[in-house]
Amino acid sequence: MKESVKPLRLLLVGATGEVGRVVLAQALTDPRVAEVVALTRRPLAAAGRLNNLVVDFDNLPETAPWWAVDAVVCTLGTTQRAAGSNEKFAAVDRDLPLRVARLARRAGATRFALNSSLGADAGSGNFYLRIKGEAEEAIGALGYPAYTIVRPSLIDVDRGESRPGERVALMAARALRPLISARWQAVTPEAIARALLDGALAAQAVSRVLESADLHRRVQVRD
Repeated sequence: MKESVKPLRLLLVGATGEVGRVVLAQALTDPRVAEVVALTRRPLAAAGRLNNLVVDFDNLPETAPWWAVDAVVCTLGTTQRAAGSNEKFAAVDRDLPLRVARLARRAGATRFALNSSLGADAGSGNFYLRIKGEAEEAIGALGYPAYTIVRPSLIDVDRGESRPGERVALMAARALRPLISARWQAVTPEAIARALLDGALAAQAVSRVLESADLHRRVQVRD
């Protein structure tokens, strides 16, 4: 008889973003999840298996019951324009995910899944990609037995906020999709969320980097 896998307690940070909202929706219906602990700046709608905690991300406590989870999914992220400065961008996209990862790991978490970016590289001359790469490396150094990094290209979603450059790029990506390689094709939030959850909740702990092209292949296999 196949041994059943005990559902995991999952910490989600970034639940109000485009990808995070989909991760939350998928996690709440996933039998591998016993409870979703979502840390947010503003309250979420109540749901079964959801433990939503409104916190001050600038002053996260070193010790708190919510750190005692099995797995973490991090979809935190902003843009340099929205952040207002390089320092504030780094604080959201590198320092905050690292702090969450460190505190959860110290409390016993063994799995971490990070939504990063295509081209992330700690040695890049591009500030955005360098910060993303530094976040990947710093979290990787914490010793999580299972660590999944997802590096999507442009996210295929019509955002409510104003991002003119991204909107133009997305229109071009959609129109030219048959002509460009899978590496550069826009990726849906659903595909990104599924990869993050599968990495964090896999029956056998895995460590891997999933590039944009990998996300498209996973969708084709499911279809």
